[in-house]
Amino acid sequence: MKITERFFKVDSEWNVIHLPYQPNGFAVFIFGDRNHFVGEDSSFWLQHYDRKRLLACLKNEGYTVVNSNLFGRHWGSEKAVEYAKQLIQYVFRQEILNEKIHLLAEGIGALVADELLRSIPDQIRSAALLNPCLDLQAHHLSEKENKFFYKQFMKEISESYGISEREATNYPFKIISPYHNLVPVHIWQKMSGSPYPYTRHAKPFEDRQLGGKYQVELTLYLFDQSDRISSAIVDFFKAHEKVL
Repeated sequence: MKITERFFKVDSEWNVIHLPYQPNGFAVFIFGDRNHFVGEDSSFWLQHYDRKRLLACLKNEGYTVVNSNLFGRHWGSEKAVEYAKQLIQYVFRQEILNEKIHLLAEGIGALVADELLRSIPDQIRSAALLNPCLDLQAHHLSEKENKFFYKQFMKEISESYGISEREATNYPFKIISPYHNLVPVHIWQKMSGSPYPYTRHAKPFEDRQLGGKYQVELTLYLFDQSDRISSAIVDFFKAHEKVL
């Protein structure tokens, strides 16, 4: 029986590589939201109905898919970004793949994806973002409105960033700063029910691009349309594979 998932540990974190039956040579790296995980023999994307369907869609199209636990609720910390870079290099030493990767980031995973887009654009082919958290300062101000959730948020921030909860209250959290977009980016954003409203995250990110080779594309939707979004993400990736 052919192995289709391989779980492996790099330093402290579990990761999984999903192998397609007919590889197309391209890799997709998934950076998930705060409740996503990868364990010793399972993951959020293998357990969640819609995410499992998206994963199957990618594999059916030949993509090698890599997913990481990435310190859990990392909130875009520097150690999470550096680990992501380390993981990319690790996978390339193990697998024969095209040298440019696709990114698929959801929620707080977009904070890591954004840093990768800025620091290693030459290694990224395209980036698909689902309901992204892109302005941590805006999310911090939003969380302040609910004392219970704010206390938990501060605890997660202090653990992820290696600072005290007191320091976290005045920490200069990441905001959306302008930059030249050198990589194709498409955002799929649910208009209601997302913890990261598009008016504070996706729309400002789209508006603050300085131009460059590509423009950020933004698709807003009202209801869960998992199959349509899965197909759209695959089409988006394929559209940017013409130049190897």
